[in-house]
Amino acid sequence: MAEFDLVLRDARIGTASDLFRGDIGVRNGRIAALGDGLGKGAEEIDARGRLVLPGGIDAHCHLDQPTGDGSEMADDFASGTLSALCGGTTTVIPFACQVKGRGLREAVEDYHRRADGKAVIDYAFHLIVADPSAGVLGQELPALIADGYTSFKIYMTYDELKLSDRQILDVLALARRERAMTMVHAENADMIGWLTGQLELAGKTAPKFHAVAHARIAEREATHRAISLAELVDVPVLIVHVSGREAVEHIARAQAQGLRVLAETCPQYLFLTADDLDLPGNEGARCVCSPPPRDKANQQAIWTGLANGTFSVFSSDHAPFRMNDPKGKLVCGPAAPFSRIPNGIPGVETRLALLLSEGVLKGRITLHQFVALTATNPARIYGLAGRKGSIAIGADADLVLWSTDRSVRIANARLHHNVDYTPYEGIEVTAWPDTVIAGGEILVQAGEPTGAAVKGRGRFLRCDRPVEGAPA
Repeated sequence: MAEFDLVLRDARIGTASDLFRGDIGVRNGRIAALGDGLGKGAEEIDARGRLVLPGGIDAHCHLDQPTGDGSEMADDFASGTLSALCGGTTTVIPFACQVKGRGLREAVEDYHRRADGKAVIDYAFHLIVADPSAGVLGQELPALIADGYTSFKIYMTYDELKLSDRQILDVLALARRERAMTMVHAENADMIGWLTGQLELAGKTAPKFHAVAHARIAEREATHRAISLAELVDVPVLIVHVSGREAVEHIARAQAQGLRVLAETCPQYLFLTADDLDLPGNEGARCVCSPPPRDKANQQAIWTGLANGTFSVFSSDHAPFRMNDPKGKLVCGPAAPFSRIPNGIPGVETRLALLLSEGVLKGRITLHQFVALTATNPARIYGLAGRKGSIAIGADADLVLWSTDRSVRIANARLHHNVDYTPYEGIEVTAWPDTVIAGGEILVQAGEPTGAAVKGRGRFLRCDRPVEGAPA
């Protein structure tokens, strides 16, 4: 009789702190043993020194999220989680977005309806707080945090989402009281609005001018302000999708002063530049996101921040709008000004391969930093530690066997999302997930989903309160 349901033999096991060879024994969907010469498994994988890492956690992605401009996201929970899985991600945390004038609980219930029976992998929800009314702050949000929705995002820009400084302080004070984690989209709305108006008056409305309107100074100012507001309340805060050197410098300075400021960045700030918004015709629309990609010098600043520990999280910010779709990027027509192009780019499937290949295998960051940024830190920050993000006895058996001995050219035709392009088309990587195991089940083999990768197998995860200020 087999001692384990599954055994990985002679793996080169990487975690946020260690690299060692051994066997991994899986029982009832969890890691039951680590060691040499483990007992027989009902199913076995001969890893033969291949790299095995924890399944990734994409802690910032958007799936089937309602929008206010008539556009629709191309990925629902079925296609989006399948794409994530094939990229080596075994847990996603998208957003239940509140609509101004409506309740937060209503948004959560709607998002559950969108996810139920569709997700291929496990998932949790962040909240987006767009209307912090007395009822939301006094009743709904504390109750939701107690129910396992322990992180939420607030915006300093976008008219339908942005909060005033006083509202932000109210939300931060609640986060401190309830021990929740606040994520901040830090861009100065009035700077962006003024620049957009000036550009439109001058007839400069092509996609490339999106990067001009969303100037680095707008991100720098808002980042500084968000840090200052959090310092006043004395509460941890996480600045999401950081793109520019000046914002990185403010975050690093705050961390050096002992403030509990965490930061996240994304692949678009390492692999794209503002030039990608200046493609012929309206093709630049495919790379419209906020903040926008910057330039090569700012790419280097982001790499430096990853290497020196300024960043705690590396997420995709997957926002899947199709190009050739009247409900996608062209919802307002092919000649629409940049201010009316839906923001966001796809990337949930390519996130890990890009960072492992260009970061670890090219010596920019260590393997341990990679695991921390993409799995272990998100688990700690968002209340999934002990279950997700690590290879440890008792943790969920979410494991990825990586191929690092061949080149793969990224092509949209091989990806599993429902978007008609990838901004990383043609980039050659030397790491790709070969086998992906989630909850002890082999869901991807030779880079393709198995018959076990079915809709509805993913579980909703209620999150604990985050580890205070982790991992700063």
